[in-house]
Amino acid sequence: MIRYRLDADPPAGRHAHQFRVTLTVPAPAGEQLLSLPVWIPGSYLVREFARHLSGLEARQGGRQLAVEQRDKATWAVRCSGRAALTLSYRVYANDPSVRAAFLDAQRGFFNGTSVFLRVHGREREPQQLQLGPLPAGWEIATAMTPSAGGARRYEAADYDELVDHPVELGRFWRGAFKAHGVPHEFVVAGALPSFDGERLLADARAVCEAQLAFWHGGDGRTGRPGRPPFKRYVFMLNAVDDGYGGLEHRASTALIASRRDLPRRGGAAPNGAPGGRARNGGAAPATPDGYLTLLGLISHEYFHSWNVKRLKPAELEPYDYTRENYTELLWFFEGFTSYYDDLLLRRAGLIDAPRYLRLVAKTLNNVLGTPGRAVQSLARASFDAWVKYYRPDENTVNATVSYYTKGSLVALALDLTLRAEGRGTLDEVMRVLWSRDAVGPDGARPVSEVDIAAALQAVGGRSYARELAEWVHGTAELPLREALERLGVAWSEDAPTLAQRLGARVGENGGQLKLQAVMRGGLAEQAGLAAGDELIALDGWRLRRLDDLAALGAFRAPQPLLAARDQRLLPLTLPALPDGGVAGAVGLTLAGSVDAATERRRAAWLGDG
Repeated sequence: MIRYRLDADPPAGRHAHQFRVTLTVPAPAGEQLLSLPVWIPGSYLVREFARHLSGLEARQGGRQLAVEQRDKATWAVRCSGRAALTLSYRVYANDPSVRAAFLDAQRGFFNGTSVFLRVHGREREPQQLQLGPLPAGWEIATAMTPSAGGARRYEAADYDELVDHPVELGRFWRGAFKAHGVPHEFVVAGALPSFDGERLLADARAVCEAQLAFWHGGDGRTGRPGRPPFKRYVFMLNAVDDGYGGLEHRASTALIASRRDLPRRGGAAPNGAPGGRARNGGAAPATPDGYLTLLGLISHEYFHSWNVKRLKPAELEPYDYTRENYTELLWFFEGFTSYYDDLLLRRAGLIDAPRYLRLVAKTLNNVLGTPGRAVQSLARASFDAWVKYYRPDENTVNATVSYYTKGSLVALALDLTLRAEGRGTLDEVMRVLWSRDAVGPDGARPVSEVDIAAALQAVGGRSYARELAEWVHGTAELPLREALERLGVAWSEDAPTLAQRLGARVGENGGQLKLQAVMRGGLAEQAGLAAGDELIALDGWRLRRLDDLAALGAFRAPQPLLAARDQRLLPLTLPALPDGGVAGAVGLTLAGSVDAATERRRAAWLGDG
């Protein structure tokens, strides 16, 4: 068994943000290779975790051995005989995100990919983690299996499992519930004293029950409801002043959110009571936008327990921790998960139908406001995630499209198409994929695009190759207006905003107007403006707010514009806006009058049946 010991004490280590790790390798190879992952599954960017590792030393039989570094994240130790090899090293842990490791006097957190060297050739052996003594009052939260061998000791079947169980350390709020008989735990670090933990538990339970029913309630087609892929599940939420994000794991998730977005005692529970159901079109007490966003994040990461952790890209089975792992399928694994995260909030009764449609409209407007959707396909966006999605710049909006947002709209288009044709639903497609036999002890079901196409055809009764070619591998606009209207959802368009008419994203700060991005083909680009420019004056009048453009009659006729770039004044001309040249924001509402068949389909989609 490969053994790791991780120490977060004494105080000097916590103040220096350093974990101490000791690794014991029984019967090592003559030349034992070790390496630290360069990325963490679920976050498609090479993060070079080895940059935080230092002081690596090796000993065998009481004798110190030389450690040779082979590349940026790989080391070799020449061993003599079969005596156990012991390595010790430090890991600098000051990354408060969900992707790496953090340690200070108040809290500790780590992902195994940031702290545990991989022992080459021994990855499939059982791995054990021993946590050293903790500061007084600190607790531990993790989904890793406790070992019978002692306190603060855990075990995993192999290296993949070891690094797929993050660990939260410190003083935190802790609550628990059961969903469909499965134990769930929720821990929250950094919450305000007014935090309403009971409401969060009730709403999280509603989300989990909706998803367990989605995957395992039986669909009449596969006849295999199956069992959840975990015996217990742990949510770990770090509440901070300003932050947002999540990362999925096989039986847990690490979340980060603004503490002001957490529910507070005395606030109205959504829909009148925790877990209450709002019927189609019915009024429901408002849930703050920030808390709703958090519930959507909880729903998204929980859905990943099935869709990406077990249903996973075939190219990522198994993971290669030494390099980028390319796939063209993130539109399915992230995009379809993004479709279901909010839809399942609706089906769980946590939001009403009008609120859900506003969330769909927000996604629509995000994609429609991205010129890059006509440049980059979803398949290419997935493949390029390693160099583009996590490294946005001022031109990102013009050159790329998000596999999250447009991927969710492809899921919506396919779901509505299936429902309109009357053969099935996207829900059934997902369950057909899930019903296949698992591969390996972790329950993996590798998925290729061929598998997705076959599941669509099995449910829909025809080939969807044309739709996949146009919507995923091409850049065609999605026929969502027609699909939504067929299902009794009315589509409207607002007048364009000033920023939309200008064709730019503009920041207002202290009486300055600065361009953050310039949209391809818009008026700002035609005028010769670039990201970072400051708008100074229009037709001789000083500009201090975006609204000044309307007050000064911009867009009606060409007008002289004065801008500043790198301390230089630029005399430019802002062209007139052609009639009908810019579209406004899309709005979605429930159609007031639909026939009975449409009403039934709409109710089934929204979970009102």
